[in-house]
Amino acid sequence: MIYRPNYTPSVQELRALVSCSDLGSVSRAADTLNLTQSAVSRSIRSLEERLGVQLFHRVRKRLQLSDAGRAMVRDARDILDALDRSAKMAMAFGKGGDVLRLAVLPTFAATWLIPRLPEFLETHPDVSIDLGAALHPVDFEDSPFDAAIQRAVMARKDTDVMPLLEETLVLVASPRLVAKGRDLTTADLAKYPLIQLTTRPELWNDWYASAGDATSERLQGPRVQHFDMVISAAQAGLGLALLPDIFVQAALASGTLHRVHARPLPGMTHYALIRPAARGESPAMEAFASWLQTVAQQL
Repeated sequence: MIYRPNYTPSVQELRALVSCSDLGSVSRAADTLNLTQSAVSRSIRSLEERLGVQLFHRVRKRLQLSDAGRAMVRDARDILDALDRSAKMAMAFGKGGDVLRLAVLPTFAATWLIPRLPEFLETHPDVSIDLGAALHPVDFEDSPFDAAIQRAVMARKDTDVMPLLEETLVLVASPRLVAKGRDLTTADLAKYPLIQLTTRPELWNDWYASAGDATSERLQGPRVQHFDMVISAAQAGLGLALLPDIFVQAALASGTLHRVHARPLPGMTHYALIRPAARGESPAMEAFASWLQTVAQQL
């Protein structure tokens, strides 16, 4: 049996605390929680007695949080929200079977992985996927993830790295900024804003270096955090963009973006499946890794 200190609130007490805080009335809180007024009152009174503090002031038949109550209700909301998220996650996996928890670069997930996942799930219907965004190296000792799909350079020590796709960046723009069919010269770039990716600020300097030019003195333009934001900013005509070709296939096909310079920029590292080396084998993970490799090789 897990020991719970006497002062630790129950879930019902936390719900009573939050509802009374929001509604300012035991009766209204009771209606919201589908409880009797006496049950809500007992929850608040019992919690106050065990904590030894007053959580509410009773002012003209309204409840007003005390300083202690204000401090506690913030954490109570977080706890209840976390429980709600956990319950919804468990329900999502209600069919049983294996759950693969994957940390994925956001734009890779949105533009490459998710559109292809139905193929994997059709052949492995007992496997559930739990995706989380991860822009930084994943510490598998301190996270719930089974694996990550990121740039190989982001892998920590004691991980196995399976390369999937090389990265090649292309220079694109919206037709509203640069007319279709027009190829810009390197000198032309100085006339346009250059969309900056805050997590990889070196990209434009690398492109100029690969073109044999010194770094431009004018690297100005909107700054965004994710490649998917770069795509949106470029489609809105906010500037020129350097983007991995695997992320812009749909935009190029639809015509919302087009290439404006022939020179690509080879990436410094592969996109890869990264797994903790010390973790035991999982048939579901092995099947997913094999499927990923097959799909990547087909491109």
